[in-house]
Amino acid sequence: MKLVGKLVGLFRVAAGLTQAQLADRVAVQLETIASIEQGRRTLLPDLARRLDALLATKGALETAVDNMPEVDLIPAWAEQYMDLEQEALALSWFENQVLPGLLQTEGYARAVFRTDVPALSKEEIDRRVAARMERIEILHGSEPPTVSFVVSEAILHDRLGGEHAYLDMLRHVRRYADVPGVTVQIMPLGRQTHAGLSGPFILLETPEHQRLAYTETQRGSQLISAPDDVSILERKYAMLRTQALNTEESKDLLDRLLGE
Repeated sequence: MKLVGKLVGLFRVAAGLTQAQLADRVAVQLETIASIEQGRRTLLPDLARRLDALLATKGALETAVDNMPEVDLIPAWAEQYMDLEQEALALSWFENQVLPGLLQTEGYARAVFRTDVPALSKEEIDRRVAARMERIEILHGSEPPTVSFVVSEAILHDRLGGEHAYLDMLRHVRRYADVPGVTVQIMPLGRQTHAGLSGPFILLETPEHQRLAYTETQRGSQLISAPDDVSILERKYAMLRTQALNTEESKDLLDRLLGE
């Protein structure tokens, strides 16, 4: 990532452009160019092609991206995704294991991190909980993203953190189900068909209208940018929304679980 970033900076300077000018010409945020040049963000294939065309670099950047080591293409855990999440226009999140991070309460998040094996230290749990709570602020910004959640009903029956944390979580999810720009749909138990059996995933639209997907495994994560692969997950998500309860039915289910 650092090598590719240095190449972007070298080609930009050779073309006589500032970071701001380059960002404007390829229709991305200034921070995006700065992060790429500093090696903090992966240069994605679509942007690499646009930069090659603008800077007349004869495919050098696209070739570099195509041959990046897997360790850079699949970054450790979620750092790159969370960077993109902060400026996303839209997020679509399917989860069947644990409540989506943006819907978690502090008590629920703490209970999630306490289940890690091997066990995390108290200091590390505190750090991760604080980071997760900070992420949730994107839903309260001046221009929050449009967010869709499809959540397995099974998640709503687990009592992570005990009864108090459980009820607090249910009330929290129910409140967010009424937030403008946020939709919560519950995938009910006992379905005969299910489009999400391969596991959870997130779809994301960037300010440049690039569509990406993000998945996690037990020991890693993957940011997916290939249009064909993203399209498959978009079709899965569309099917999941038709199979889940609609928003009103989902609110009714949450009310029943709360005894209201």
